[in-house]
Amino acid sequence: MALGEVLFTADQIAERVAQLAAEIRRDLAGRPLTIVGVLRGSIFFLTDLLRQLGLDATIELVEAASYGDRTVSSGQVTLRRYGHFEVAGRDVLIVDDIADTGNTLAAVRRAVEAMGPASVRICVLLDKPARRQVAVDVDYRGFVVDDVFVVGYGLDHGGRYRSLPYIARLAEET
Repeated sequence: MALGEVLFTADQIAERVAQLAAEIRRDLAGRPLTIVGVLRGSIFFLTDLLRQLGLDATIELVEAASYGDRTVSSGQVTLRRYGHFEVAGRDVLIVDDIADTGNTLAAVRRAVEAMGPASVRICVLLDKPARRQVAVDVDYRGFVVDDVFVVGYGLDHGGRYRSLPYIARLAEET
C-alpha cells in the first residue's frame, strides 16, 4: 500500500482541534471530567486536544483493537483497560481517532456506562458515517470523511504511517 492524496493538512488539523477544544470547554468546564483515550490511534489527537482544552481532568486509557494489519474491521473488538479507573458520578469524554463501523466506540461506551458516570460524550477527529454498522452518537467531530482508508496523525495501516503530521488516503499499489 502507498500513500494517496492528503485529505487534511497539519494546519487544518491543528485549527480544527482548537475549535473542538473550545466546544468541549464550553460544555464541560467546571465539572468533574474524566477523559478516556482509545489507544493507539488517538494518541496524537488526544495529546493535542488535551493541550488545547486547558481543563483539570483525569485521563484514563483503554486499548481497543479490531483491524490488525487489515483495511477492514473484523467486527470483533478487544478492549483492555490500563489500571482501575473511577468514573462514577463524573462526566466522561471518550476520545478516539475515528468513528468508523461504530463497533469500537460502542464497546468503549458500554464499558464506561457500566461504571456509573454522570454523562458520557464522544469526541472523534474523523467520522466515517458511510461505514457505520452500529449506531453511535458522536458529540464532537473534527472532520467527516468518505469511505476511504486513511492514515496519519495516529491512524495506521499495519503499524505504519501513524507519525505523519497530516491525514492521507491510503492508495493501493499498482
